Amino acid sequence: MIEFDGVTKVFPDGTTAVDNLDLMLPSGKITVFVGPSGCGKTTSLRMINRMVEPTSGRILIDGADVMSQDPAVMRRSIGYVIQHAGLFPHRTIAENIATVPRLLGVNRSDAMRAAIELMARVGLPSSFATRYPVQLSGGQQQRVGVARALASDPPVLLMDEPFSAVDPIVREELQTEFLRLQREIGKTIALVTHDIDEAIRLGDHIAIFREQGHLAQFATPQQLLENPANEFVATFVGRDRGFRSLSFETARDLVIESLDSLEGRGLALVVDERQRPVGWAGPGIGSTSHPSAISGTFAESDSLRQVTDVVISSPVGLAVRVNEAGVADGVLSYEGLFEQLGKRRLHKVRTTL
Repeated sequence: MIEFDGVTKVFPDGTTAVDNLDLMLPSGKITVFVGPSGCGKTTSLRMINRMVEPTSGRILIDGADVMSQDPAVMRRSIGYVIQHAGLFPHRTIAENIATVPRLLGVNRSDAMRAAIELMARVGLPSSFATRYPVQLSGGQQQRVGVARALASDPPVLLMDEPFSAVDPIVREELQTEFLRLQREIGKTIALVTHDIDEAIRLGDHIAIFREQGHLAQFATPQQLLENPANEFVATFVGRDRGFRSLSFETARDLVIESLDSLEGRGLALVVDERQRPVGWAGPGIGSTSHPSAISGTFAESDSLRQVTDVVISSPVGLAVRVNEAGVADGVLSYEGLFEQLGKRRLHKVRTTL
């Protein structure tokens, strides 16, 4: 657990970067710091490992004040990932990953063996071990940066905009891999981003900072979207927050219509030899031999946001639900979905009054 207890940082020119911050980052979870430029989120992150030292207040890691520890020794027990990976260009990938274990006294052969194991864990082939950073893509270098941060098995991992320097496709891949890895290792992670969508996707909890280093709200992503603390938070999160909040509820309880109901709509669902849906047939939209393409399907485990997207994208205003084998077992109409979403929202409002 990381705790900020009345932490303030004032720079020599009189600028207050962080103002009386009280915040508790739970163990084994991802806490994301997000906010506009100059709001103190990166300064707050760097005060955890004393790259920036607080003017007043305390920062505790598992109850120990960071100011009571030798900064060099402490930093070796905290993983740190930055925007451009920060790899040593003259060292191989395996040597980069083994840097901290070697500083901690691990012999070279053990450190290199562990480095190759970590490469596999972050999705890099062992053949990259003898390559140099310049021979890797930006996304691959970021994976190396994460592996290096994990090499000494630190309980705490700090990440400063780790995925912002790569293109959107690679960024999404890295986010997915990061979440998979966190499910395995369960580190206490503080991550800085300027992207609220990234914060919502990655964070177990989100701390939104506003100008002059004030904490505007600390909450789970769902709480943040459904109940912003003030106008600043509501504006920062965005006008489509209601739609995005559907990401946190599944389709498990949705009431669907049977496939037999399609006949009354003048529609037919075209399936392949395995009974998996491939398209629609009906007046003006296609035939069984040349069906209109299906927009997608959903399963009970999918989020309501995914279901809504499938319904909206459907050429016939219907989403098809499939079972674990991908076989269609019912449909959901545009009208039926939004009626049920309205009832859910009304129930939430009533239960919070």
